[in-house]
Amino acid sequence: MSHSSIEWTEMTWNPTTGCNKISAGCKFCYAEIMSRRLKAMGIEKYRDGFELRLHEEALLVPYTWKKPKLVFVNSMSDLFHKEVPLSFIKKVFKVMNDNSQHTFQVLTKRSDLLLKYDKYLDWTPNIWMGVSVENEKVAHRIDDLRKTHAQTKFLSLEPLIGPLPNLNLKKIDWVIVGGESGHRPRPMKADWVLDIQEQCRRADVAFFFKQWGGRNKKANGRILNGQTFDEMPGRFVQTGASTNP
Repeated sequence: MSHSSIEWTEMTWNPTTGCNKISAGCKFCYAEIMSRRLKAMGIEKYRDGFELRLHEEALLVPYTWKKPKLVFVNSMSDLFHKEVPLSFIKKVFKVMNDNSQHTFQVLTKRSDLLLKYDKYLDWTPNIWMGVSVENEKVAHRIDDLRKTHAQTKFLSLEPLIGPLPNLNLKKIDWVIVGGESGHRPRPMKADWVLDIQEQCRRADVAFFFKQWGGRNKKANGRILNGQTFDEMPGRFVQTGASTNP
């Protein structure tokens, strides 16, 4: 595990590492780039680079955390990758079930497998489930998420590479929006962001603006119309953490 610079979480936990590209949002995958760097640094966990690997030893880590934490699960992979056995996914869920003092944020692009496995998983309130949606072509992932038994559901609209004017936000608790970063980022238009923000307002869904992205994402910042938007799902107060509505 490690502390994270990702604005909407506190730390990351990676019981699996590695992945492969399945849609346009994967084109400049930060996890793939980071895996190469970690392999070059001689980090044992990444000796196989971005090949999918399961890490049984990582399952013990959350039991050692003493204070409640907000945890992004598999920032360097996808828990619902087709090569991750359901038996291992159930082990990860058992760890999250056992550690109800922590809030675990799980994010996938593979909503078909998420929905297929849903009935086999124990969706305790501390497990937030999200899907990545980069453009309208993959908006069906939202429908799959909506059908699951996750008690808190969220969308990561990052990297946002196209408009999403007709989002169905029924049963969605949280929306994160962010632009692409890196050497050749695809631009995100302000109109797309503002439209999504307004859809969230009308649906009473928490809105979190992560970043504008670009070649220099730090310089471009995360200010939208003169302020930051760090809204979190209302259920987050159950963990004892504060919200910024």
